Amino acid sequence: MTGCSKKDQPAAGDGSQARVKVAFVPKLQGIPYFEAMNTGGQKAAKDLGIDWIYKGGTTADPGAQTEILKSLIQQKVDVLVVAPNDPDSVVPILADAASKGIKVLTSDTDAPNSVREMFVNQATADGIGRTVVDSLMTAMNQQGKFAIVSCGQTAANLNSWIDVQKRHAAEKYPNATLVDTVYAGEDEAKAVSMAKDLMNAHPDLTGLIGQCTASAPGVAKAVRESGKIGKVFTVGVGTPNSMKPYLQDGSSSAAVLWDVEQLGYLTAWAGLKVKKGEQPQATNNVSAKLAAVKYEGKTLLLGDPLKLTKDNVGDYDY
Repeated sequence: MTGCSKKDQPAAGDGSQARVKVAFVPKLQGIPYFEAMNTGGQKAAKDLGIDWIYKGGTTADPGAQTEILKSLIQQKVDVLVVAPNDPDSVVPILADAASKGIKVLTSDTDAPNSVREMFVNQATADGIGRTVVDSLMTAMNQQGKFAIVSCGQTAANLNSWIDVQKRHAAEKYPNATLVDTVYAGEDEAKAVSMAKDLMNAHPDLTGLIGQCTASAPGVAKAVRESGKIGKVFTVGVGTPNSMKPYLQDGSSSAAVLWDVEQLGYLTAWAGLKVKKGEQPQATNNVSAKLAAVKYEGKTLLLGDPLKLTKDNVGDYDY
C-alpha cells in the first residue's frame, strides 16, 4: 500500500477548497512508458486528494504538444507538467502559463531554459549513460563496433545520455568504437529498419544501443529478425513488458530503466507541493515506495537506474 505523510492528505470532510488540478502532458500518449507514468499519477491523485489530468498527442510532435498545453491553460488547471518533445519550443507557452498563475514543472525530460519551477528527474544522465554502456560492453566482451539508435533528435534527456555514453565508452573501453548515431523518432518500426540498415552498412557491428522505450525493443527485434542473436548484442532503455521476449531469447542482453509508475507518482506529488508553495526537503519521504527522494537545485531525483535482465524482468508489469 502506498502511503503518504499526514500533512499531504486532504482534511477529512473539507469541501470548502477546490481540488488541485495537476495536468501532465507526455511526449505522446499510448506507449507503455507514458501510460505507466499515468497509472502512477492516478495512484498519487487518489492518495493525495487531487485531480490528475493526462493529455498527450498521438505522435511525438512539438507543435501538437504546444496546442495541448494551450488547451490546458484555457481550462485553467492549477499545475502544468510537461515532458517536452523539444525543450526550446515549449519556452513561450510555459511562460504564458506562468503569467496566468499556473504552476509549471517538467518531468521525464527537462526544459531548463523555461520558467519551470521544478524538474522531476527519473535518474541522472550519468547513471543511465554509464549503466547502458557497461551492460553492452559486458555482452560485447569490451571490444568491437557499436551504434546508437536514438529517438527524438532534440530530446534533451536522450542527448544527455548519449553524451555520457560517448565519453564513458571512450574513457573505459578503448577497444570499442562507436560508428554511428541515428534517430528513429518515437517509432519502433523505424528503429527496426534503421538497426537493420546499420548492420548491413557495418557487417562487423557487434553492438546496438536502443536509446528510448521505442528503439530498445526495435534494435532487439532487428537482431532477432536478422538471425544475429549471439553475434550482435543489444542493450536499451526499455519497459519490462516490451523487453521481456527479447531478454528471454537473448536478442537483448539488458534493459535499463527506472520505476516508471513511481515517476508518475512523484510527478503528481511534486505538482501539489509546488501549488502549495512548499519547498521539498533535501530528502523526502513521499510514500512507502519513495521513502528517500533527493531534492537539489530545483530537481527531484527518483533514484538509481534499474537494470532489467532475463532473471528479474518478470518482477515488473508495465
